[in-house]
Amino acid sequence: MSPNPECRIPTPAPFGPRYLVPFRPKRVPHQFADVLIIGSGLAGLRAASAVDPRLSALIVTKDSLQQSNSTYAQGGIASVTDPEDRFEDHVSDTLIAGADLCDERIVDLVVHEAPRRIAELIAWGTHFDKVAGHLALGREGGHSHERIIHANGDATGAEVMRAMTEHIRSLAHVDVMEDTFTLDLLTVDGACRGALVWRRDRGLTMLWAKQTILCTGGVGQVYRETTNPRVATGDGHAMAFRAGAELRDMEFMQFHPTVLYIAGSSRSLITEATRGEGARLIDRHGHRFMADYDPRGELAPRDVVSQAIVTQMTKTRHSNVYLDMSHLDAEQVRGRFPHIAAKCAEFGLDIAKDPIPVRPGAHYMIGGLTVDDAGRTTLDGLWAAGEAASSGLHGANRLASNSLLEAMVFGARAGEGATATAANMADDFRAVPLENDAVAEPHEPLDLLDIRNSLASTIGRNAGVRRNGEGLAEAKEAVRLWSGYVLARQFSDPAGWELQNLLTAAHVMLAAAIEREESRGVHFRSDFPLPRDEWRRHIAVRR
Repeated sequence: MSPNPECRIPTPAPFGPRYLVPFRPKRVPHQFADVLIIGSGLAGLRAASAVDPRLSALIVTKDSLQQSNSTYAQGGIASVTDPEDRFEDHVSDTLIAGADLCDERIVDLVVHEAPRRIAELIAWGTHFDKVAGHLALGREGGHSHERIIHANGDATGAEVMRAMTEHIRSLAHVDVMEDTFTLDLLTVDGACRGALVWRRDRGLTMLWAKQTILCTGGVGQVYRETTNPRVATGDGHAMAFRAGAELRDMEFMQFHPTVLYIAGSSRSLITEATRGEGARLIDRHGHRFMADYDPRGELAPRDVVSQAIVTQMTKTRHSNVYLDMSHLDAEQVRGRFPHIAAKCAEFGLDIAKDPIPVRPGAHYMIGGLTVDDAGRTTLDGLWAAGEAASSGLHGANRLASNSLLEAMVFGARAGEGATATAANMADDFRAVPLENDAVAEPHEPLDLLDIRNSLASTIGRNAGVRRNGEGLAEAKEAVRLWSGYVLARQFSDPAGWELQNLLTAAHVMLAAAIEREESRGVHFRSDFPLPRDEWRRHIAVRR
């Protein structure tokens, strides 16, 4: 059974300006494309590959083509490929992990499309790991069967993105604009007509498109402890909110239970596949504690493991727990997880012998733009896929390795839907005299890094693995104060724009988290520690 209808909550209107920077159409260059794709993760590349070759497609990404959360995905892609596995079991596992908030129709759709999407990746040159000529299958938390297809041991995302990048580069009708910051969606008469972008060497450009697909990834940088790369600043969520699109499930930030916790190291992901291979979680005293919290032990869903780790850290008064693989075959461990082994070796740790210090970190934004089963958003002319979208697949907690799968399925669907719509539109679409005035520039300079660090600390402290009404209200008030003097300004480079996007995303996340007075999936409130039937519904927010 799918969740009840959405609960829509108001937000202060207007929350910040409609557009981030001033622009006048007669003073900036213009560029046109049939389909504009913003973001170059797996969802964006798959969407671009679905565009009809008779149409023009343009991918815009603020860094290099391969710099996205997709590239850093370690574990793999979930798909029923073993004859002894069943689609019904993958569906059931997803629904159980999602804590009664998944859309069953969407779950069934995605699970049944998985083998087809895996076949596409193989056809386009992805080299998945094999055993005796067959795809090697791993197991991760929440899965009842071995169904995780992986590449290069623990570098699935990097291999998939390598193959997809080469495939996209081979398509003559797809252009790529790298190192380009997308500031805002351009809207005319309630419809998306493209985007305003900025390049350091060229300044502003107005990109006009018949249809636009948003694939901008996550919001991890709103937290201090995150697995996300620096580019994951919620740009898509924020620009869509400014444009009037509906966002949904923004209170559900998934925390990965095992993030490397070493002073001086980036907060690198330690894939769930380690536990699928038999790794144990122990505390500072060597106690294997997961059985104390859940009969599934280390293979419980991510929300359960993250909560257990936080509780154990509190009990032992220690800043982390440890992942232990010393009981497993050393050569197999190093061979199965070569990239993790190399990362830990930089800090003097042998993953086959030494306990690896880990703790939860912000990993995956379950919420995003509300989309239908074709990837269509609530804003005419705008589509979304991947982490920027809320499709109904994940519910209140994402099942491991369903994210790359969702990116493939909804990237393809959004690309196909946008193509079909654009193909039926007139070819004489043109620029519109849309402009935004400049505002007076304040005399007082701002320390943007200080505000960004303060924001990350505040959100991490008050809207982390555990939260409560008092802490959420405190964070919301801090965001309101910072927004009061940050959002009103018109900055001239990405540092300012990213901060404005982070504040906007944080505002929406906190509003939803305050509204949901229960605990469900990744959203745990100590003042409402149990799920409540009346909250078995989505929370939708719109400007």
